[in-house]
Amino acid sequence: MSASESRLQDAQARAAAALPAATHPASAAAEDASATAYAGLATRAIAFALDAAVVNGAAMLVTVVIGLGLSLLHVSETARVALVAIGGIVWILWSIAYFVFFWSASGQTPGDRLMRIQVLDARHRQPPKPVRSLVRFGGLILAALPLLAGFVIMLWDDRGRCLQDRLAHTIVIDLAAAEAAAAAALSVPEARAAAARRHSRAP
Repeated sequence: MSASESRLQDAQARAAAALPAATHPASAAAEDASATAYAGLATRAIAFALDAAVVNGAAMLVTVVIGLGLSLLHVSETARVALVAIGGIVWILWSIAYFVFFWSASGQTPGDRLMRIQVLDARHRQPPKPVRSLVRFGGLILAALPLLAGFVIMLWDDRGRCLQDRLAHTIVIDLAAAEAAAAAALSVPEARAAAARRHSRAP
């Protein structure tokens, strides 16, 4: 066996031994990067504004249709007051159903999907169950009461959690940032493998 062949085999052996060790830390780094890509306050606020527009827009459309129908009928004042009260209750139920359904189904409301963020169970990293989503909606209302203080606290939280996230044990992930960080982390072993292959081909 020539000296060049011996060096080639040694280089291939070192590359094969290095690849598993390089791959595992990078995979862990990718997971850590995904886990820490939490959505920011501005992104979450825009997503919520979009959802509020959908909820209120649908409610206003239904209200206009019902109002036009009632204008053609002779309805007593008592009946009108009752209908307004019923409408308010229906609006509340519709708002709850909207958020709870989308959070528990995929972790993304339409607004979240547009802004590429996702609500996940903090422990299992899955969309929250319906009960947990309901708790989160209640926390959303409570967060807005003390001058929005329940939202601002995310600025001092290491996982970017608002009051509703703390109560429901959820986190909000920035999908775009998570994907970019994971891709960057996973590219490390690929670069090392390519370097090892180039080195093994060297005379």
